[in-house]
Amino acid sequence: MKSGESMDSNQTTQAQDPNEWFTGDFAKDLEAVRHEMARHSDVYFREFQIGGIGLKAAIVFVEGLSDKNLIDKHIMKSLMSDYEECPKDRHRTNGNLSKEYILNKVLSIRKVDEARRIKEMTPKVLTGSTALMIEGLQDIFLLETSNGKSRNIEEPISEGLIRGPRAGFNENLCDNTALLRRDGENPSLSLIKFQVGKREKRDLVIAYMEDIAETKLVEEVKRRIRKIDIDSVPESGYVEQFIEDNYLSLFPQVQNTERPDRVIGALMEGRVAILLDGTPFVLIVPVTFSMLLQTPEDYYERWIPGTLFRLLRYFAVFVSFLAPALYISFISFHPGLIPTKLAISIIGTRGIVPFPAIIEALILEISIEILREAGLRLPKPVGPAMGIVGGLIIGEAAVQAGIVSQILVIVIAVTAISSFSIPHYSLGLTFRILRFIGMFCAAVFGLYGVILFFLLLCSHLVKLKSFGLPYASPAVPYRLSDWKDFMIRMPLLMMKRRPKMMHTRNPIRKG
Repeated sequence: MKSGESMDSNQTTQAQDPNEWFTGDFAKDLEAVRHEMARHSDVYFREFQIGGIGLKAAIVFVEGLSDKNLIDKHIMKSLMSDYEECPKDRHRTNGNLSKEYILNKVLSIRKVDEARRIKEMTPKVLTGSTALMIEGLQDIFLLETSNGKSRNIEEPISEGLIRGPRAGFNENLCDNTALLRRDGENPSLSLIKFQVGKREKRDLVIAYMEDIAETKLVEEVKRRIRKIDIDSVPESGYVEQFIEDNYLSLFPQVQNTERPDRVIGALMEGRVAILLDGTPFVLIVPVTFSMLLQTPEDYYERWIPGTLFRLLRYFAVFVSFLAPALYISFISFHPGLIPTKLAISIIGTRGIVPFPAIIEALILEISIEILREAGLRLPKPVGPAMGIVGGLIIGEAAVQAGIVSQILVIVIAVTAISSFSIPHYSLGLTFRILRFIGMFCAAVFGLYGVILFFLLLCSHLVKLKSFGLPYASPAVPYRLSDWKDFMIRMPLLMMKRRPKMMHTRNPIRKG
């Protein structure tokens, strides 16, 4: 009796092993699949009989991930109703159904795979495929029935333009790769798929122009993608942090964007794009500091306005992280450098302020940062109004109470506005952090501290690299030909060559 129980127990364990091979015994295989899927409450089983011949069959799919209309019309109807019209001498082999006949004549599904083990079937079903089990067949069919629902292609929220395409990436990888293909007929556009994540696998695609991108760069991107070792990769920000050169640096070494036109422009320069399923943010590598201050609109407008706006952004960057530091250094250490009339005006406004310059600057700066963060987290109809009203009320109340001076309110306001003009959000975050470091340097060493801080920052930028490309290019190392698209944007007719720093296989833009 005990021996029999032991044998039954061993058989049950073997039948429930996810590595077990399917046997062709319909009842046994179906029970093994039910046991494997028992912990997944959203997995649905549907048993039925194949019309005309009465063989048992079953489908297994996840509700919400699989397209029910596709299952009803192209699987259930094909096997239960339409199969009755098939000639009986063609759909049987040795008393069982012919697998080839089912695939070629019955199932009108674009993609069909086969599985021999439960371990092979489970991840496919849990990602939207439908498993089809037929009595007498040892192989299980895995039918591509993933629900194609996704967010519509809309204008990017984080990268608005006055002039330019309104299409932006969404969370569907297929839609995003299609947007790149749709940009124009280009057979050299290569898309290579990877899977990242150990427990929750996601599709990742790297895109590049085969006849433009340097082979060494493409292989380096592939190597870093393969080295990603983590349970799950929910967003491209994870990929960015795994593949960047220096994770201790404040500066972003990978550019993220929602705009297909920006990606296509980068690919035409010999760069590589990384697309991850489930996120609209595409990564571009390698990048330089100047790239993060450019927008596609620079090229859609004529070269004179494009150059003017680009120079304004460089000036805004300088103001956004050095204006408060310069204010503190002049007020605390070098008041003699301020023009006499302006100095008298500043002294008059600071006469009742009880705090040193560094404290009053920190009070306003921290208040602005809190308001900015609160505005992002609040509902959209409330956030902007709260930020504007909150800033006005706090600034006015602080001046009336004698906590801060009026001139400092102007400095902080100009600083905040300048930081908003930085087109890349991650770079804006970097300069918001550097602003506080510069303020402390100014409070300790005065103008000398500000200059030392600026020199150390420049030294770091010169040493920093993105996938082997110097971050400060084309300034350091100096390449005069690449300056046509650096701080100024020369006419398009003069930019006939791709950037030399990219070492492209085809240096001529028209080639």
